[in-house]
Amino acid sequence: MRIKDLHEPIEASQSELDKSSFVGVMLRDTRFEDTGLQSVRFDYVNMSDARFSRTNLSRSVFDGGLLPGARFSNVNLSGAWFDNVNLAGGAIQNANLAGVSVKNCNIAGLRVDGVLLSDALAAYRKN
Repeated sequence: MRIKDLHEPIEASQSELDKSSFVGVMLRDTRFEDTGLQSVRFDYVNMSDARFSRTNLSRSVFDGGLLPGARFSNVNLSGAWFDNVNLAGGAIQNANLAGVSVKNCNIAGLRVDGVLLSDALAAYRKN
């Protein structure tokens, strides 16, 4: 089915829309609930102010995106991989960082429980 120049809401339920394509389409205030979006691809999509709750994003890849001001609460990021990301000015609290590896990172101003990490590393290396 082809839809072009439609300017009204569409309501779909109990449907299979596999291999559908949406190009140049505005979907403001759209709701996806109990929906399978496995292997879906989002390219050049503005999802600012989007909300994801009770969502399975395991094995998802975020590449070249903008997430400034994004908030992650009650999220399982175990095994997540961060490479060439900007976390400047962010905050991590009440998190399980067991076994996390940090290397080749700019740690200027990084504090852990109020302690400047660069100072702690310098003191550690002296001993």
